[in-house]
Amino acid sequence: MPGDGFDIVIVGAGSAGEAAANLARERGASVAIVERDLVGGSCPFWACVPSKSLLHSATVHACGGDYPWSRASARRDEMIVRDPDADRPSDETHARDLEEAGAVLLRGTGRLDGPGRVIVTGEDGAEHVLRAGSVILAVGSDPKVPPIEGLDAVEPWTNREATLARELPASLVIIGAGPTGVEMSQVFARYGVAVTLLASKDRVHHRDHPRNSAALEATLRRDGVDVRTEVRANRIRAHAGASGAHVVELSDGSSVEGERVMLAVGRTFPLAGLGLETVGVDTTSGGLEVGPDLRIADGVFAAGDPAGPLMQTHVAHYQGEMAVRIALGDPVRPDYRAIPRAVFTDPEVAGVGISLEEALAAGHDAFEEVADLGETAKGYVAEAGGHVTIVVDRPSRTLLGAFIAGPAASETIHEAVLAIRARTPLSVLADTIHGFPTTARVMGGLFTKASRRLAAPAS
Repeated sequence: MPGDGFDIVIVGAGSAGEAAANLARERGASVAIVERDLVGGSCPFWACVPSKSLLHSATVHACGGDYPWSRASARRDEMIVRDPDADRPSDETHARDLEEAGAVLLRGTGRLDGPGRVIVTGEDGAEHVLRAGSVILAVGSDPKVPPIEGLDAVEPWTNREATLARELPASLVIIGAGPTGVEMSQVFARYGVAVTLLASKDRVHHRDHPRNSAALEATLRRDGVDVRTEVRANRIRAHAGASGAHVVELSDGSSVEGERVMLAVGRTFPLAGLGLETVGVDTTSGGLEVGPDLRIADGVFAAGDPAGPLMQTHVAHYQGEMAVRIALGDPVRPDYRAIPRAVFTDPEVAGVGISLEEALAAGHDAFEEVADLGETAKGYVAEAGGHVTIVVDRPSRTLLGAFIAGPAASETIHEAVLAIRARTPLSVLADTIHGFPTTARVMGGLFTKASRRLAAPAS
């Protein structure tokens, strides 16, 4: 059993942990990585990969393609490496890749035991002590379970059960209208499930641009989703509805029914039991105070969901590598100004940076330009609606934000991601040739329009 010291010990082998381990090994550092569940984390097994696989299948099915649920379920199982007779996916490939890279993989739970020490409790109950030059905590997050009366009696789904489902329920109530709730609403609705989506705010996906929220709500309603906004689930009565469905009583006095109830109300961080108090870290707030260098204590770094600012796979991967670089002495710091965000419904929505309202609130002298995608060549040929919106800072003549709803939004947004990250002058963006007819061309037209607006003499 390992007992010698390691340059880096990583607790958690999800997206952040895998990225950290692989880069550390490339750099010649010795690495031990500890995982209590599946190596690879949520993304490949019950989050990003299965949900996007099911969204693809649902889109083909909705457009008349030969894609019944049985085929969609089988394809999803292939994507997550789950045998037909198995309940859980296999993480063998992820584990093998780490070991082939030269990392020491330990199955079990890890906890800090003072500076430079990590105690690993293995699956057999035995404890092993690791000495670490640096520790990276990459523990991810868990589905949040809200305190709703009667919830325990209905055995609610989270994203895990929803993305792993092999049988379709007759009806489904989804509590929470963020990316997970929105995406799974479309999947199940397009396969004929009666879906009710409950949003506590005045719009779905309320942290996104209002135009993106409007586009999402419109497409969900077209797919038959019963979207309820500004309501909360107050109480659930198990099997009290028609055909034994659960009755969800809402804050506006109404109620809805579902054979299944799914929770999509956010995430919590599994910080308890990590021994953070042994290195002077206070977690009573439920989160971590992470420094600009990802450090939470001397020699201890956080990467992935608990480190913020967004809980996304690509951010976790970026932070995992960044933590290793900092731990090994590179003079770098993470830069979060240009984080791409996307919801992979049909149509997609995507965004980067800040909205006009956020820009003005932050003191920017800013303006926005908007194009109705349905009135463009791309909209005509693709029979698609949506929008492209950009936010421009007048003094610096650079991009502050961009938001898209429509075909290829998740891909098109990356031109704006690079422009914000590199502080590319708007004049350069306007002078860049964009292929026709594409969503990128629509955004390029906005660059030109904004550049001319900046060049026009003040009236």
